[in-house]
Amino acid sequence: MPSITTDDGTEIYFKDWGSGPPVVFSHGWPLSADAFEDQMFFLAQRGFRCIAHDRRGHGRSGQPWQGNDLDTYADDLAALVQALDLRDAVHVGHSTGGGEVARYIGRHGTDRVGKAVLIGAIPPLMLKTPGNPVGTPMEVFDQLRAGVQADRSAFWKELSLPFYGYNREGAHVSEAVREDFWRQGMMAGFPASYFCIKAFSETDLTGDLARFDIPTLILHGSDDQIVPIAASAMLSSKIIRNATLKVYDGAPHGMCTTLKDRVNADLLEFIA
Repeated sequence: MPSITTDDGTEIYFKDWGSGPPVVFSHGWPLSADAFEDQMFFLAQRGFRCIAHDRRGHGRSGQPWQGNDLDTYADDLAALVQALDLRDAVHVGHSTGGGEVARYIGRHGTDRVGKAVLIGAIPPLMLKTPGNPVGTPMEVFDQLRAGVQADRSAFWKELSLPFYGYNREGAHVSEAVREDFWRQGMMAGFPASYFCIKAFSETDLTGDLARFDIPTLILHGSDDQIVPIAASAMLSSKIIRNATLKVYDGAPHGMCTTLKDRVNADLLEFIA
């Protein structure tokens, strides 16, 4: 399997489909590069080189104890970009992956970045604090950690319901999509499953967003139950200079799957 090895010896698996201008995908927790296959296949058919890695601790990448934080995630992404010598790349990040893209730009700049897309992304800060009153209370993240520790398998199955909006009245539930969410979640190691919760909930990315100096598209569902829009996209779109915000009315967190055709069309229009 194609992979790179980081400075601390962690193997990072990646997919590399198609040829043309590069588009790099950063997935959410607890998933893998597989979560972006609909977008990758669509864009690769239309003349783009689509690259997606499994974040350390997730999918087919190494599962070290250390490095389950956004600084290291961003540095791993930078190592991949450097190893493949990617230039003028479009970086697409979903959920925690959006935080990874933000921290990557914050730590490594935009010399190799052409555009950015944040989808259901965690920036600027998920946690409720005195300075961020619209955030999510710590108790919610403590419940996530408790669920991971108690029974990860059952927890992933239950989490798939709000992730895709399948717990809403009238929702068309795909058990196959839920099973694939469970499959990807079970591929993540226990350390990443647990420690990544702190990374995506408590990391303040406000300063990183202020460093964006490239065209940026922000896509978010108004009914995102995982990363509520009020504390994320609505704030990020004001911090990032000249960002374009598109709100999908009633859409869930996992809209790259449930509304893949619409997301694909918006990505193609923005990238091309």
